[in-house]
Amino acid sequence: MTSTISAAPSHGISSDSDTTGISFADLGVPAAMARVLADQGKTFAFPIQVDTLPDTLNGKDVLGRGRTGSGKTLAFAIPLVARLAADGRKRRSGHPRALVLAPTRELATQIDAVLAPLAAAMGLNTTVIFGGVSQGRQVDAVSRGVDIVVACPGRLDDLMKQGHVKLDSIQATVLDEADHMADLGFLPVVTRIMRATPEQGQRLLFSATLDNGVDKVVKQFLHTPVMHSVDDASSHVDQMTHHIFEVSGADDKKDLVQKLASGSGRRIMFMRTKHHAKRLAKSLSAAGIPAVDLQGNLSQPQRDRNLARFSSGDALVLVATDVAARGVHVDGVELVVHVDPPTEHKAYLHRSGRTARAGSAGDVVTVVLPEQRRDVAQMLKKASIGARPQQVTANSAPVNSLVGEIAPVRHVAEAAPQQQNQPRQRAEGESSGRRRGGRGGASTAAAPQRESQGGRGGRSGGAARGGDTAGRRTGGAAQGGTARRGSDGGRRAQAPATRGGSARIYSSETGVAAQPWKESDDRPARRTGGSRRASRPAGSGR
Repeated sequence: MTSTISAAPSHGISSDSDTTGISFADLGVPAAMARVLADQGKTFAFPIQVDTLPDTLNGKDVLGRGRTGSGKTLAFAIPLVARLAADGRKRRSGHPRALVLAPTRELATQIDAVLAPLAAAMGLNTTVIFGGVSQGRQVDAVSRGVDIVVACPGRLDDLMKQGHVKLDSIQATVLDEADHMADLGFLPVVTRIMRATPEQGQRLLFSATLDNGVDKVVKQFLHTPVMHSVDDASSHVDQMTHHIFEVSGADDKKDLVQKLASGSGRRIMFMRTKHHAKRLAKSLSAAGIPAVDLQGNLSQPQRDRNLARFSSGDALVLVATDVAARGVHVDGVELVVHVDPPTEHKAYLHRSGRTARAGSAGDVVTVVLPEQRRDVAQMLKKASIGARPQQVTANSAPVNSLVGEIAPVRHVAEAAPQQQNQPRQRAEGESSGRRRGGRGGASTAAAPQRESQGGRGGRSGGAARGGDTAGRRTGGAAQGGTARRGSDGGRRAQAPATRGGSARIYSSETGVAAQPWKESDDRPARRTGGSRRASRPAGSGR
């Protein structure tokens, strides 16, 4: 295995201050893509791009090693698009031509955001495949024909098993953040996916480290790869300033965290658990500091909405678990706060990498309680961080200097919960059943014309108000009429709550319905009592 080692460090993605002075056109990037990059302000390449592009554009397998924020995405996106555009084959339903595997939804989405404009400039298209959302749209996109698929291993494996996706036409495969996929236990699935791709295809693997089985993937699937490395696994950014703030107890920590969150620029605060991330975001918002959370309990639409609010500046604080430590790139994050210090040094570096990107400076704060001092000191030593601890409170001079200008207090009203499958509003005089009682039919005065005669009344409720209604079992008489058994019953009464506790509960915190069955489960709630005949559809005969 040949190796090319670059001595020049890389500190960003799109800032000319950290580039090599070599343009993308000089590296052989097709003119159409070079124009797209220039329109984005990316004229000159970064070291990892300069190192890898000559080999990747020539079809060689490449193993790239570089920390987060080193420009890896463009390093593989450019040759991927260029290879497919030069080949000229037509896309086929269910048979993508190139594949990018990423460990998280957020990273997959952001890779696609880089790929899509380049692909469009060359007449190609892309799609993203990941779990946590309905697979319907993903299946439709693949069935219409797609050139490049950016996918998380789990959902892609599911679609392959269902026969929706076949990888026999793949010309190039990229494994991004392979070490993180190994940490998440994805390597068996990745291996299965790689075996489904043609052996002669080009393979590109990018990883900060080669431990946890990544080296086995390299040996098994990459053919005499060229290795390029711009820094080691523990490297960090020179423009990043680290601060270790020690506090005397939980109350002081709470005050300090709120003070750090109160600045006028974007900041990301990392928590260890999903519950604590959600609680801190709510607490900051209640204090007039608009904040959103990003954690594993959120649905994909909720994640997208919160990231959009953070990116737009509607919320200045993102409170996240480690799900956001890789792949989430928002320009202008000036401060990262480890509210809960990580236990592993690589997690510290990946979290911290959310700031000081694109050539700009950034600060990283680690908040340390007395009982955490020894563990944090050991973790920082492994991460090669030499910052000295400082004993502080929320009003200490180092804290005030770091926070700078305080943002105006803003109380953002929570969005009203959107009720799904909300029961139809009844017109005045229309029947309304009670929860218990006889099988009342609809009022003959208000029943729609389409209701068939001879239909059975609703299982819940006595006779409906305002008319002569068919009632049986234990219900009382209708108001203004008599309850009797007859053949004129209307359709079953619509009630907002169903038997057995199956009524949806709308949460003011999440804006979605909490249900006793899965959201993807379209089955109705099971009855816990009542007549079997009462559950027949309205209008059905005996």
